[in-house]
Amino acid sequence: MHKHRPFKEVESERPDFDVDLQPRTTKVPEPDFKPGHGLNSLPYAKDFQPEGAVFKSIIPEEHEKSDIYKTPRPIAFISTLGPDGKANLAPMSYFNSVGHNPPSIMVSITRGKHEDGWKDTNHNIRTTKEFCVSIISEPFLEAANYTAIDAPYEVDEWALSGLTQRKSETVKPPHVAESAFSMECELLHWYDLEGDDGKPSHSVVLGRVKRFQVKEFVCDPQDPFKILTEKLRPVARLGGITMVEVPRPVWDQVKDMPEVKEAIERGAKKV
Repeated sequence: MHKHRPFKEVESERPDFDVDLQPRTTKVPEPDFKPGHGLNSLPYAKDFQPEGAVFKSIIPEEHEKSDIYKTPRPIAFISTLGPDGKANLAPMSYFNSVGHNPPSIMVSITRGKHEDGWKDTNHNIRTTKEFCVSIISEPFLEAANYTAIDAPYEVDEWALSGLTQRKSETVKPPHVAESAFSMECELLHWYDLEGDDGKPSHSVVLGRVKRFQVKEFVCDPQDPFKILTEKLRPVARLGGITMVEVPRPVWDQVKDMPEVKEAIERGAKKV
């Protein structure tokens, strides 16, 4: 028995395609975002608060592969732990689900600031074989952008964002408590891509999802494996400016700002 109504029946209830709809560029929700403030002031930001959030822990092996196939896949945070136990948080636009049996995702990490040319995320995954992926939503767009800062290794991106570390069930790295959809992953495969100059340019990482952590408010009451886009409000990188543009912060330009120093002193929040 099919779980879904015939598509033509569903389609007939929808409005005609709007050929006049044009994307427009606006300000970010909070143009004066301060480091360490976490969620912005959008009216629905309260739904993303860690306090009182109801999470659904989904064990992939206990569900149909066709249900796992529905994993949402816009821009995401990658959270890792260094060999010294230091937590790292970074946004990645080269990210996508690549399979549902086994449930698998791909992350492509570009060159970075280390002497060998790689980023902290690259080093941490290669060393610990674990990472988490958390979907980025509109209420913490600015906070997510602050984790892209070119800060030294010892600077805590979690503290600068003001977002919260939530303990994972199956891996050591925490995931983002404000995120409505997170995945706990272990390393499956690793492949370095070579650029036109013959030197490594990207590391393609394949991870197996061990747990899905989902806030119940984004789930369709009629289909628990269907994520409601209007609730998740995911952020995507679609090529060019489509809705908002937010420049990445530069460490040398912000490191002496009082709010940056205060955020670092407060440190990362945890639940």
